[in-house]
Amino acid sequence: MEAALIIFALMLLMVVGLGAYLTVKAVGAAKRGVERTVVQARRTVEDTTLRARSFGQVGVAGALAQLRLDLRTSMRATQQALADGARADASLRESLALFERLSAHGHELDGELKRLEQEPDKQRTAQLLPDLRERAGQIIQAADSLRWAARDRARRFAEDELSLLSEQIEMESGALRDWSSEPVDDLAAAAAEWDAAQTAPNPSPSPSPTSNPAPKPTPTSPPAALNPPTPTMQYPWQKAPRPESAG
Repeated sequence: MEAALIIFALMLLMVVGLGAYLTVKAVGAAKRGVERTVVQARRTVEDTTLRARSFGQVGVAGALAQLRLDLRTSMRATQQALADGARADASLRESLALFERLSAHGHELDGELKRLEQEPDKQRTAQLLPDLRERAGQIIQAADSLRWAARDRARRFAEDELSLLSEQIEMESGALRDWSSEPVDDLAAAAAEWDAAQTAPNPSPSPSPTSNPAPKPTPTSPPAALNPPTPTMQYPWQKAPRPESAG
């Protein structure tokens, strides 16, 4: 009884622990989903604001907004392209690692541009703008190079696979269209051979020259009668029969 209670308690603890673990996992997944949604919504709002500033403002503020928008758009597109390509091509993982290092410089430049948007000294910001544009251009060029290289690689692989598939389909199509008469000829020849075998006369078997003639059966004596006559016994006190009495 005590063993059964201990086993029941252990099973209850396992069920409770498993339930708690699943609850924590579900809460964590929901929290990460909410965080991704919030980050994506914040990013969308910020991109929309930058686009509006780049079109609605002139001078240093508009140039900074356009620079940030170009930088963020290029980095986001490259990250998405490399992440998608790395799932199918393991060789892109090294490129993804290089992009992570480039992304650190992009985040640093984006933060600096964001701080300069709030800078009241617009003249000082205008003096820094050429250097900022050069740094942003280098980052954007490197990101675009990685993105287009990954896309070219994926397109080349797709073209090679399509070419190989087309060749295999052409070979299979040619095999399906091969209506040669070889199988029909084989069947006709087999049928003719069968008919000839059926109509040919069966030769009588000739005796072998080396075979010995069967020995003739030796005559056997007829079997004795079932009830042979009992011979007449002659006693010495009997008289011999006379010849005239015979017959």
